[in-house]
Amino acid sequence: MRPRTCLPALLVGVMMTNTAAETAAQEPPRPRANPVELENHGVTRIDEYYWLRNREDPAVIAHLEAENAWTRSKLAGTEELQERIFEEITGRIPQQDASAPVRLRGWWYQVRYEEEQEYPVHVRMKGSPDAPAELLLDGNIRAEGHDFYSASVGPRGVTDDGRYLAVAEDTVGRRMYTIRFRDLESGLWLPDEIPSTTSNFAWAADSRTLFYVKQDPETLRWDRVYRHRLGSDPAEDVLVFEESDETFSCWVGRSKSGRYLWIGSSQTLATEIRFLDAFQPDGDFRVILPRQRDHEYSVEHDGDAWLLRTNLEAENFRLVRAPIDDPRPENWSEIIPGREEVLLEDFELVRDAIAVQERRDGLVKLRMLDRSGSLDHEIVLDDETYVAWLGTNLEPESRVLRYGYSSLTTPTSQYDYDLDTRTRVLVKRTEVVGGYDSSHYASRRIRAPARDGEMVPVSIVYNRELGDDLSERPLLLYGYGSYGASMDAWFDATRLSLLDRGFVYAIAHIRGGEELGRRWYEEGKLLRKKNTFNDFIDSAEHLVSSGFAAPDRLFAMGGSAGGLLVGAVLNQRPELWKGAIAAVPFVDVVTTMLDPSIPLTTSEYDEWGNPEDPEYFEYMLSYSPYDNVKETEYPALLVTTGLHDSQVQYWEPAKWVARLRDRATGDEPILLHVNMDAGHGGKSGRFRRFRETALMYAFLLTVAAETS
Repeated sequence: MRPRTCLPALLVGVMMTNTAAETAAQEPPRPRANPVELENHGVTRIDEYYWLRNREDPAVIAHLEAENAWTRSKLAGTEELQERIFEEITGRIPQQDASAPVRLRGWWYQVRYEEEQEYPVHVRMKGSPDAPAELLLDGNIRAEGHDFYSASVGPRGVTDDGRYLAVAEDTVGRRMYTIRFRDLESGLWLPDEIPSTTSNFAWAADSRTLFYVKQDPETLRWDRVYRHRLGSDPAEDVLVFEESDETFSCWVGRSKSGRYLWIGSSQTLATEIRFLDAFQPDGDFRVILPRQRDHEYSVEHDGDAWLLRTNLEAENFRLVRAPIDDPRPENWSEIIPGREEVLLEDFELVRDAIAVQERRDGLVKLRMLDRSGSLDHEIVLDDETYVAWLGTNLEPESRVLRYGYSSLTTPTSQYDYDLDTRTRVLVKRTEVVGGYDSSHYASRRIRAPARDGEMVPVSIVYNRELGDDLSERPLLLYGYGSYGASMDAWFDATRLSLLDRGFVYAIAHIRGGEELGRRWYEEGKLLRKKNTFNDFIDSAEHLVSSGFAAPDRLFAMGGSAGGLLVGAVLNQRPELWKGAIAAVPFVDVVTTMLDPSIPLTTSEYDEWGNPEDPEYFEYMLSYSPYDNVKETEYPALLVTTGLHDSQVQYWEPAKWVARLRDRATGDEPILLHVNMDAGHGGKSGRFRRFRETALMYAFLLTVAAETS
């Protein structure tokens, strides 16, 4: 056992007091067991907590509320610490703030935050960013009377003539929106209200016609596109397109040129995009390239051609030009070829040039090319580990490119890059109130050897003022590893509350993401999904053996599909971890993927596999966290969920926690925190959402400070 005197000094004193521990409830909630037999492919699984799926059952709500009460009681000695952390986090946020303005059709658009207000205020200025501001939408007013509020609003939500604003609002957290319209000349809201939509819509060029997407009310799959004419009854809106393939979802958009409207259909492995002249909104959409398995593409309009980012005969994508009237592959001219070691992530049209975002050796690079594809130059970026991205560039005739940059020690920054002078101007850097000094923190990027010989990139940050010997420090390892989503080295001011108390923070860029290209993704999905979990465990062990962490104070964290990661590695190596946080975790993989009525199931067969196939069923069953809970000593665990979560239903983490408590042989706390008025993203609001962050950090600090 490690003596308490060896703990980092800043961790001492955060443990639960004896008085609080003694007054905490003695037993965690135990939902009744009502076993249900689930039989597939000759295998019978017993799910004793299947009944928790019914959110209309008062017993379910009572159980979730009991879980919250238990969590509060077990963390009863940390309220002061939670409040201190919350005040630290919110104290770093400027009370008044504003985004870098962006220009579209002669207007400058900006998001502002006012003192002590939770929600953004959207404004625009005519002709110049310094002109008087005109209100588009005040989220604080719109949120009045609601426990949750989220709005989709931006420059593209304003009609071409500048008169009308469309906004999609959600007051529950289940991502079911109502589209509303505001006359910006009079300031009045129109009577048109379109309920039960997604947040996705696009205006036609006539400034009176809106295309929007609806979702299936049960599965929440985006499956129908409608056309609405301002002033008409939404009940009479025209169904323009319906996606009948249950593995696809659809969306709408508009070209950067403004000339064309899009309807896209996509799933994990295929894309199909239709187009329509935006000046003829009553016309018929036509297919650019028909759907084809294993062909994904995106499109932009450039004069008499399409620019296509496509993976046809290019695993890491290539950029081609195709004539609008006949865009078949035989008519393509190549701008950027496919490359084995470089992933083409995105591109942006500016006047006489193409900005390209690509990933080499796990890091994003930004390049400028002329329209033929000849290499012009690369924008110089800074830190050892970082993230960069093409920013909001709404006007294709501009010679100034907006791009973003952040690192583990550099707050999120927006730059305007002049293509002619090749100089950049910092237009916005997220302020950290209180005198943040990046020199007090160090970041590293290392490679951890995986068991099959692959080298996994790992990004690390810590407070160097506390010393460079990290071998006695607690370390929080974050991972995701799904859907090809790359978990990059972003700055997070909330993280300072951990770093300043002695924690090391690391991100394992494991397979299942696209950090090292498309191959990295392909090797972490379907029947190779276990590479994701092995990479995470191997990265953790390498961090310890390399002196970046104390071996007995190693923590894991992940959310959603990253929560699946946490559940899998806890089952695989429970003794490796001192504690873990699983946020909105996808942990009941087999049962969920066998149920096509659950949101996301049918569209994700190519990510996880379809368990109706015995091979995929057996493989999923071998790692599904809920199905593999065993009798062993599990580490301390904090799990979060939202009652209205549309991505991972609340019952998955609720069932998982109940089964863990049934089978865990140790006495480490297993806690569930349920947001009763929120969904997948947690609470809304600029400040109050950090209450949950403070809860998580207090949990980590408390467990880290306990004698191992």
